[in-house]
Amino acid sequence: MALNKGVFLTAEWRKLALAQYAVDKEILLKYLPPQTELDDWQGKYYVSLVGFMFADVKLRGFNIPFHTNFEEVNLRFYVRYKDGEEWKRGVVFVKEIVPLPAITFVANTIYKENYQTLPMKHVWIEQEHQLEVDYLWKNKTWNKFSITASSKLVEIPIGSEEEFITEHYWGYTKIGPNRTSEYGVEHPRWEVYPVKDYTIDVDFGINYGHDFAFLNHAQPDSVMLAEGSEIRVLKGKKF
Repeated sequence: MALNKGVFLTAEWRKLALAQYAVDKEILLKYLPPQTELDDWQGKYYVSLVGFMFADVKLRGFNIPFHTNFEEVNLRFYVRYKDGEEWKRGVVFVKEIVPLPAITFVANTIYKENYQTLPMKHVWIEQEHQLEVDYLWKNKTWNKFSITASSKLVEIPIGSEEEFITEHYWGYTKIGPNRTSEYGVEHPRWEVYPVKDYTIDVDFGINYGHDFAFLNHAQPDSVMLAEGSEIRVLKGKKF
């Protein structure tokens, strides 16, 4: 992975557990960065609960001691932005949870993201025919997002919901009443593990606020487990 001047961060995102919930679009509008619009999948406006591992993190090509491997869990939704004649499909994060205070400090102060530092852990149990991936974080009580899947990777079909969820290559952040920050993420097309079962024991209200508390009693529309890949985060711009 050769670095170029536009690359801010390189890493691997691995074993991405994703659960999609269809929500009323009105819930998302107040989180919408200026000049972006909500992106839907066949008329559904999704939020995704996502857990994964950050691995081999390098900032501008350099490892940061004790900050190269860590868990992240986030709640995100999907947007698009028209840049000239090009539609860019991206995500907006409601909140990102990590176990490292330094990551939270930099993200919140410099990039105006909404990070929170909490105790976290993960468990991966890899067997010949089965894979179990668990992400856990403590916010008053322990929350858990766990997936059991086949250990055989399969390609994501063209035009599928899995493609819609995973093929968003831009991040957008509301940094003021009329200001938006944009950054790009590069990665190859991912493969997924067919999901057999899952457990979501999460207090959405405590973790993500009153707007999302109703998800405590909701069943996800879909759950998927992607292997992930090396990724590159590109230096952003503001508009």
